[in-house]
Amino acid sequence: MKFKGVGFGLISGITWALDSVLIGVLLSRGLFLSTEKVIFLAPLVSTFLHDTLSTIWVAIYLALKGKLTSALSKIKTRSGRFVILAALLGGPVGMTFYTLSIQYIGSSYTASFSAVYPAIGAFFAFLLLRDRLSFKNWIGLFISILFIFLLGYSSGEFASANYILGFLFILLCIFGWGMECVIVAYGMKDDEITPEESLQLRQLTSAVAYGLLIIPIFKGYSLVGEVVTNPEIFFILIIALAGSVSYLFYYKAINAIGPTRAMGLNISYSAWAIILGFFIVGTPITMKMLFCSFMIILGSIMTVANENELNFKNFFKKKVA
Repeated sequence: MKFKGVGFGLISGITWALDSVLIGVLLSRGLFLSTEKVIFLAPLVSTFLHDTLSTIWVAIYLALKGKLTSALSKIKTRSGRFVILAALLGGPVGMTFYTLSIQYIGSSYTASFSAVYPAIGAFFAFLLLRDRLSFKNWIGLFISILFIFLLGYSSGEFASANYILGFLFILLCIFGWGMECVIVAYGMKDDEITPEESLQLRQLTSAVAYGLLIIPIFKGYSLVGEVVTNPEIFFILIIALAGSVSYLFYYKAINAIGPTRAMGLNISYSAWAIILGFFIVGTPITMKMLFCSFMIILGSIMTVANENELNFKNFFKKKVA
């Protein structure tokens, strides 16, 4: 196991959990609950502002390192074009269809079904990158996905009779998120672009696509204007910082241990979000939550561990020695 890459993956999961908890707090504020249209637009507008502010955070980070000009110049490279394609699949495609799916089948089903994306990513990573997992690694990935599904599932959550359309939307979301990781890994495989430069292009591409395409299509600029002139924008600035850190370490993990293992660690955010939610906003924790969280993290560890590390007899032998 490459311990540095595993550390990157765990940090990405923990910070994305923080990002998710804070976004939940944001979307529960009065500004985003005034009308049904605002409730629908809120996730799209918050994602647009999140990625736009994240672009600025990453640009500041790269500028301090003297690498901002280099990062922007990678737009012209082959690797940079793959990162841009991945950004379009992960942001505008993945997140937009995720939001639309919520409108048709409800948040619980959408969150649960979307947890399948690492399996889709793992399949394409095997086909395109020959990123192989052992049988025990696959079991670990399956355990994480299963318990995320069980954690998010609740009955009676279908929000519309048009659930087939909602299911189609979540399939497109899963495809977009799964392929984002694989394509980013392919773009970085020749070391022509670094994870930090990839992140700059990713967030910039997502922000531009949302600003020029998604927000105008859904007529969301009136809400954008309200948010930007509201003190809530400073809260979004903090959330964007957490998201930037998460993506930075996610891309570092992809580069260090491959897309499948990076996804396996990143989805542990479902468990970390429960823990952080308890400490930050006082969300109650049930035994089901604790058990599912433990199994999600266990599955994530099994996804990245090699055969020797999954052999408990060898583990104890090393301890005795």
